Amino acid sequence: MYSEEFNQFLNEISKEPLHVIDATNSLESYFPILISSKNKDLQSFDISSSAAWEIYINSFLNKHKAKIAFGGYLEKRNIYDRSDYFKNISENEKRNIHLGIDLWCCEKTKVLAVLDGEVHSFKNNNNFGDYGPTILLKHQIKKEIFYTLYGHLSLKSIESIKIGDTFLKGNSIGFLGDSSVNGDYAPHLHFQIIRDLQDNFGDYPGVSSKENIAFYKKNCPNPNLLLKLVR
Repeated sequence: MYSEEFNQFLNEISKEPLHVIDATNSLESYFPILISSKNKDLQSFDISSSAAWEIYINSFLNKHKAKIAFGGYLEKRNIYDRSDYFKNISENEKRNIHLGIDLWCCEKTKVLAVLDGEVHSFKNNNNFGDYGPTILLKHQIKKEIFYTLYGHLSLKSIESIKIGDTFLKGNSIGFLGDSSVNGDYAPHLHFQIIRDLQDNFGDYPGVSSKENIAFYKKNCPNPNLLLKLVR
């Protein structure tokens, strides 16, 4: 399938929003958030501090009477500058364009399989600023095979799973981790769709450089095609 055809395929999998976070939260409890330089609030605290981020996220949720803040697909972010893991030589090579959707909420929040699938791989990506514990599910619908990535989980989430384990849509696959294990971020889920894993195992780039974004935009479609959070 061409990328636009695949996007249409994803969008038509379900007419209703699909849950990737504890389904007891209604759509009304979600509120969009910007993590780019366009959000002037980010100038009011130390964005290199996960503790400061957690205070900000909790304040943001309280202000908007929400339980989950979401967003970030193809968003250019300065937050990655704090970690050498994302730095390269030139501005074009710097990885700072986000390829998934982030869902910011409380640690230990239940994370769900967005569709029926099986565990392709899992890993603790424990670089500073990385995913921490991560699970990749493989999905096949009709003849289409694709993958979903769930990052920033708790260590317990990957302790007892095995490659090939199957999960039905809506099954709990794990829980959100805290800053001590999730790459040093405020608790959140990084959720991403991937067409070609390119031989990756338990990991896949969640942030792209400007020079590579054309490829990643095609290989990592907008997760909102499944989640349908923007109405």
